[in-house]
Amino acid sequence: MRPLCDLINENESAWPLVEKWIGEAAIDVEVLPAERATGDAALYATQVTTRSPMGAIVSHTAGLFLDSGWLRILGAGGNSRFRRSLPEWNEGRSNGYYLVADDAVGGFFAINGGALGGDKRNVYYYAPDALCWEPCNFGYSQFVVWAMTLNLREFYESLRWEGWQSEVRQLTGDQAISFYPFLFTKGPPLKDRSRRPVPVAEQYALQLEIQRQLDEPSSREPTSQ
Repeated sequence: MRPLCDLINENESAWPLVEKWIGEAAIDVEVLPAERATGDAALYATQVTTRSPMGAIVSHTAGLFLDSGWLRILGAGGNSRFRRSLPEWNEGRSNGYYLVADDAVGGFFAINGGALGGDKRNVYYYAPDALCWEPCNFGYSQFVVWAMTLNLREFYESLRWEGWQSEVRQLTGDQAISFYPFLFTKGPPLKDRSRRPVPVAEQYALQLEIQRQLDEPSSREPTSQ
């Protein structure tokens, strides 16, 4: 593994660029602070340099909250409102992809490492209303820029309900909203479904387990007569 001194580049840091994106954002972006030691530890575990937007976000922030906290971009963690770090969140959860962000309703963004398609290094979205990975057709840096535009609201239009802001603002970055009936099943409008906050780790595990069960061929093979 590369030492920390090889990962930190103060002269060519991408953080000023990320700050520029935040300053020009069409939606609200909250930068959650992280202790320097926490940022250094997360950067070392991630093994990306601060010359990249990902490394800069990990080094300088606990993470980013976008649009009232609807979207959470992972950083160094360690904040009371966002404890998960980018490297820790991927331990034992990702295989052939790298989780980088998630939303308040159980959707997850990941960089494709080969398991999701032939377009390595591109970002995919795990849709909670379809239980599948969908290509976004851009890389990480483009994803961060896109997430700060009004395109984010258009993307989530079908997953929002009247008054969602007040519910989402009460969440930490380590929680998601669980719906019943589930988002991937038919049912009443979202505003009329039962909703409660759950740990995002629980939501992630549940959705992938349900997807696995649905994808498995039936164990009951028809018998020949």
